Amino acid sequence: MKIVLAPDSFKENMTAPEAVQAMQHGVHDVYPDAETVMVPMSDGGEGFVDAVTAAWGAGLVTASTVDALGRPIRAAYGLDGDRAVMDVASCAGLELIDPADRDVLRSNTAGLGLLIKDAVGRGARTIVLGIGGSATNDAGLGMLTALGARLLDDAGDPVAPYPDQFGRIAAIDLAGLLPELARTRFQVACDVTNPLTGPAGATAVFGPQKGVARESVPVLDRALAHVARVSGHEPEAAVPGAGAAGGLGFALRVFLGAVLEPGVELVAHAVGLADAVAGADLVLTGEGSVDAQTLAGKTPAGVARVAAGAGVPCVVFAGRIKDGAENLLEHGVRELVKVGPPDEPLAQALRHGQENLRRAVGDYLRR
Repeated sequence: MKIVLAPDSFKENMTAPEAVQAMQHGVHDVYPDAETVMVPMSDGGEGFVDAVTAAWGAGLVTASTVDALGRPIRAAYGLDGDRAVMDVASCAGLELIDPADRDVLRSNTAGLGLLIKDAVGRGARTIVLGIGGSATNDAGLGMLTALGARLLDDAGDPVAPYPDQFGRIAAIDLAGLLPELARTRFQVACDVTNPLTGPAGATAVFGPQKGVARESVPVLDRALAHVARVSGHEPEAAVPGAGAAGGLGFALRVFLGAVLEPGVELVAHAVGLADAVAGADLVLTGEGSVDAQTLAGKTPAGVARVAAGAGVPCVVFAGRIKDGAENLLEHGVRELVKVGPPDEPLAQALRHGQENLRRAVGDYLRR
């Protein structure tokens, strides 16, 4: 029996490699002789750098940068000759900020700009970038300023790249951008299709997950709309993916000429998922939560598509199965399996994540 294990990370619980190990233990609890093929996945968020770097056979570089609140940190990215792979989660990620400290109004993506600057300085001319898991809602302006752009008010004075200051921006001056960026290709793994603004935009959909109060959503949405107008690229705000990572997708497309691709497809190609699935009897995937958004580019849906293409059944494991997740059953998923007891408190579930996943896999296979 050949079983492919291809989960994403379980947010604030397990990395993708840890989830793979838990799944493997669950398989071998029931079928000790089963062949398990371990393929940790990502859709552009946590684990993205590890997955792509391993597939390239590349090394990791550690650089000085800052987190979303501007605090000094070190972050790693992959470097392979003139190409680099990095992610927002490692420098402006939500999981780097304690829940009590999360403040979208005072957060930005400057840390990502510093990582890009470091990679370009080392000769990278292709940057593969995962933008899932951000703590920000700054339309990528923090990144731009770290790369040399200036935000100016009506008097020509600089404006800080924070959302609560965006209403003061009258112009975005790109004259100081690193000249090497004009010769750098950006390939972006984007796990969502949301526009920059509106009911399905960055703030309305993802803001509350980052600590934005419901009453602040319209204010921040207007701030992003103002950025789009001032930039002179207002039509680009409606492009699918412009709202990814708090509007970072918009900035990458408009200012750096990036190409946005479904993250799970980019990773699946890099790690050779289709080859791994060929000839398998079963594919197991999963992540912390599945819901109606999972079909819009999340790892379980992408893995299920590859499995379905090979005629292999796919099972999704998740800590939380929310409304809309049942739609996966019409797109190549055989079954949705809840990880952990249904009434287990969240804090306890996070502590016992790997144990619960191992048990869930074993119980499923016994059935």
